[in-house]
This record gives sequence, C-alpha cells and structure tokens, in this order.
Amino acid sequence: MTFLPKKDPFDLFSKWYEEVLNSSYREPPAMTLATCSKDCIPSARVVLLKEYSKEDFVFFTNVNSKKGKELTENPKAALVFHWTEFSRQVRIEGEVKLLSGKKADEYFSSRARDSQISAWCSKQSSVLKNWQDFEQAIKLKEKEFYNTQVPRPDFWMGFCVIPKVIEFWQEGEHRRHTRFRYTLVEESNWKIEQLYP
Repeated sequence: MTFLPKKDPFDLFSKWYEEVLNSSYREPPAMTLATCSKDCIPSARVVLLKEYSKEDFVFFTNVNSKKGKELTENPKAALVFHWTEFSRQVRIEGEVKLLSGKKADEYFSSRARDSQISAWCSKQSSVLKNWQDFEQAIKLKEKEFYNTQVPRPDFWMGFCVIPKVIEFWQEGEHRRHTRFRYTLVEESNWKIEQLYP
C-alpha cells in the first residue's frame, strides 16, 4: 500500500491538498465537476474549489449556465481532483445545495474587478454569435460601474457539495494502486473500505 487511511476523510483530504498547495503544482484547486440533467444526461467540466470544510466543498458559478441549471434540476454531483505529479486522485459524490447570497457576496467582492465585470456580461453557456457583442457589453458595464464598487449579479451564486462518498486513490507500481472508499453512514461516521485497484 502507498498510504494508510485516516479515521476522518476530511483530514486525509486536507493533508493531500496542503501538500499540493505547498508545491509548484499549477492549479491545485482544479476539479472536474460532473452533473446530470433531469433526463439523466451527464456532463462534466473543470471548475475551481474555493473553500472546503468538514462538511462540504464550495465553488461559484452562473446559475443560468448549463451546470447551474442541472444542479438546480438534479441537486447531486461528483467531483474529481487529479493531481498528476503526485500520482493521486480524490473522487467525491454527494448532494448539492445553493449557498446564501451573503456567502456569494463575500467571495464576489474578493474577485478582481475585471472578473466581476466579466461575470455581469457573460451569458454563460449561451450561444455567442459575435465576440464584439461581448466586448461591447463589457465596455458598457465598465461605464455603468465607473468609480464605484461592482455589485454581485443575482445569477452569480455559490454551490456546496456535501459528500456521501469520498474515495482516495494513489498510484502504485505495476498497477497495484491503493484505494480507500469512505461512505457516510450517519453524521460524522464514515465506513472505510479498501478497494481493489
């Protein structure tokens, strides 16, 4: 085995994540977010983890985007962190909840001003017929919010994934990888199982 499990999966995640953060790895927070429509058609994309706790994993997005709509229709998701240089992967399955507007305000206010303007102007996942239309919308918003704080648009919100299953994988020689799956049995009580590679 390449690692031993901890009693609490969040402790193990924190240990691995901090190791990546303290390295030269380019995008430690990058995670694949998989969602599913109400018609059971899956889709996936990479988003950034903004914070995590012993309860959830948080990211922010436009609720009118494809992922936003799917999470509203079917509030379940899977996350995958794959840190290639560390030969490690963490897979998470769970329920999804919309965060409060206050929480979204706090994070939005910390973003770069240009990113805030872009959030207002991007009709995320909609068809863009002309790039100049997007650039023009940005110029108009820059004038509208000139010399003032950019407020958060109502459609820009945060989601949290509340894990029911967390699986840790580490590469081993000759494909003898180490895998441990944590399944939530009841509050803060996790069943730990080792899996075949």
